[in-house]
Amino acid sequence: MSLSRAQPLTGQAPARKIRVLVIDDSAVIRGLVTRWLSGEADIEVVGAAVNGKDGVDHAEKFKPDLIILDIEMPVMDGVTALPAIRKIAPNARVIMASTLTQRGAEVTIKALAAGASDYIPKPDASQLAGAADYKRDLLAKVRSLGARAVSAANLSQIYSAASLVSSGARAKVPPGPTLRAVTQKLVPEAIFIGSSTGGPEALSEVIEGLAGKLRVPVFITQHMPPLFTKILADHLSKQTKASVVEASDGLQAQPGVFYIAPGDRHLTVSRHLNVTRINLSDAPPENFCRPAVDPMFRSAAETFGEKALAVILTGMGQDGLLGAKPLVTKGAQLIAQDEETSVVWGMPGAVARAGLATACKPIQEIAPAILNVMRGVSV
Repeated sequence: MSLSRAQPLTGQAPARKIRVLVIDDSAVIRGLVTRWLSGEADIEVVGAAVNGKDGVDHAEKFKPDLIILDIEMPVMDGVTALPAIRKIAPNARVIMASTLTQRGAEVTIKALAAGASDYIPKPDASQLAGAADYKRDLLAKVRSLGARAVSAANLSQIYSAASLVSSGARAKVPPGPTLRAVTQKLVPEAIFIGSSTGGPEALSEVIEGLAGKLRVPVFITQHMPPLFTKILADHLSKQTKASVVEASDGLQAQPGVFYIAPGDRHLTVSRHLNVTRINLSDAPPENFCRPAVDPMFRSAAETFGEKALAVILTGMGQDGLLGAKPLVTKGAQLIAQDEETSVVWGMPGAVARAGLATACKPIQEIAPAILNVMRGVSV
């Protein structure tokens, strides 16, 4: 049973607010972010700290559900503070506030590998007053990541209320996802992976399990801005010992290579005379994202049809859902990450609930499931 799906009983106290700690040395950014969050009915800012050392103290004192942690700060920076925060507030989700620079991208990737749940590119203080997109993205991330902590905190209330109901009544839980039956088992000729929040660590797990074992190319769309995708590719290549590269336009895809869509460009594929090429596009964002999973999946349906294998890993929103429909219609298989191991079960949950997934697996079983599909074995 997934705890986050439990529904409140009649008369149960409403879910509490998401408790947030803001850690940033910039008074302008700290104040503006605090005002934004405090203006939301479902969010409570429990503290604001000016550096990593103060942030660690605040995390221990307030035990927040979610922490927004700046990277560049005096006294103690965010990356140094992260392990201490993870130790004293292990249930808190951490969003790294990163600058759009080479160093910011490198440090952010390291922070994600060290346990941060997500990141948000931080504009200059002079740009914040009109940063509607930044505010939208920040609120979406806070709500998505904070929801699980709040659900877990309310679990005891749910069971306590259930124990007071006569005749053994229990809280109702919606059924799990309906998996789609596989009607044929054609060996895929290409693999397409979509991911977002929590994606870098999930991708590391999957790629490490596939390294050196595939004879087809793998195409990946991970929601990230420019600079970040190149550094992510380099990081994954070193970490997994696989060939992971940032894709370039017109590149001929090679078997066993993992191609990551570059930040701010959609990745699609085309095929002529058995040669698969990567096409990069500046078409408008989809689902507020560029790169987005939907255009990649649509091109997979057009180019490979039933001989494509789709995978959707952890991520908020529902990018990939619309693109998965033509893939599934043509007979392609789709593996979704399960709710328990997803940082946010938005993207994989959307395809699972829509009945488009042929399998819903924990992250540690996804690489083995992919290899089974490549051998023509049911998953």
